[in-house]
Formats: sequence, structure tokens, C-alpha cells
Amino acid sequence: MQFSDIGYIINTRKHGESSLIVTILSREHGKISGYVKNGYTKKKLADFQLGNRVLVNAYARVDDNMLSFRVELDAPISANFLGDINKLSALSSFCALTNDCLPEMDNIEGLYKKVDNFFNLINEDNWLTHYSYFEYFLLDYLGIGLDLSECSATGTTENLEYVSPKSGKAVCATAGEPYKNRLYRFPHYIVEGKLNPKPEEVKNVLEMTGFFLYKNFFATHSLKFPACRANLAEIVQ
Repeated sequence: MQFSDIGYIINTRKHGESSLIVTILSREHGKISGYVKNGYTKKKLADFQLGNRVLVNAYARVDDNMLSFRVELDAPISANFLGDINKLSALSSFCALTNDCLPEMDNIEGLYKKVDNFFNLINEDNWLTHYSYFEYFLLDYLGIGLDLSECSATGTTENLEYVSPKSGKAVCATAGEPYKNRLYRFPHYIVEGKLNPKPEEVKNVLEMTGFFLYKNFFATHSLKFPACRANLAEIVQ
């Protein structure tokens, strides 16, 4: 097996005295992990920072063997997160979620576009909006996406204003009003594809996606919810 790809580093761990096991979220092959000989050296460690975009040549003599990587830095994107604790928190959350939730070598073409936006637009004022899009579409990729097409109580497609934490379905304003303190707000900006929501809207989406990720994925699979994700919504001002 041999292939080349491009992607973002989401996890590294030391292997032996001077090598690394590196996990990359790649465009064509999804999450891939491989052995990098002599990757743990002063000369090369800077290339293997979380979030860096790299070119990777992956190969294995036998398909069942762990991949070996030859890695070349494409863009030192990790530098864009340094000095900003909020951006670092989002990066840590992104890496933990993708590393824990995604299977190896699966097609993530649709989700990867949201990943690209998060990294490439991290210096924009609305960078957290792009992160919220990533989490929303991560739910969809995992098969636990929200059903926001119509009100679960009345069947109407008009005036959808809430999302039920129990069913993950939309609720219209009239049906949801008596229970609004127990419901999430409808993510209008994501459904409409807008990129300049109010901070409160982004906060609500992050609270909602965090809840459903925990309930419908981590708890279902008896996995520990990443501590670095738990309070991410609190960074919204």
C-alpha cells in the first residue's frame, strides 16, 4: 500500500527514543496514523505541532501493517493559534474530537471542507463560527445529526425556533414556548449558511453540539468526553 495526501496533524506521541506516531486528518483518506522515523528531534519537532498542515507519503509493505510516513511541512498553521488561549482551546477540542470520533481511513470529504475553513480562516473575526460549523457537520458525519426539517410536535416547517434535546428535532415557536427554558435555540445561521451570527447564537450552537456529541456518541460508546471540549462554549463573549 502506498499513497500521498495532505492534511492536518491532530495527534502525536513519542515512539522509542527518537520517533513519533503521528495522526493526520487527511483530505482523501480521512484519519490516518503512521510511524515517523526520527520525528522526535529538535530539528523536526516544530513541523509536528498540532494543527500544522503537512504533505504525507504513506506506505506499508503489507496492508495490515501500520503505515510509515514521510512528512513534509506544507504550512505552519499552528503558529496562528499561539498567544490566544481561546484559539488554543478550540484547537485542542478539534484535535480531541477528530481523534476520538473518526475511524481510520474513512471518507470525510464533506466534513473536510469545514475543517479547511476552520484552519484557513482562524485569523478572521468569525473564526469560532467556522469551528461551530465543523461540530455541527461532525454530528451529521457520525450519523447523529439533527433533524431540523419540520416541527416534531406539529409538522409545520414555519417559525422553527427551538431544538429538542431529547429527540434532536426542530420545534416551532408556538409548540416550544411553554418549554423554551429546556430547549436549544434553532441554529438559523447554520441552516441558512450565514457566517456572521451573533455571539449568543454561536454559544447556543456549541452548547447544543457539545450536548449531542456527549449524549449520542461518547456516552453511547462508553467513552470519556474530552475535558478540553467541555467548556468551549464559555469562550464566547
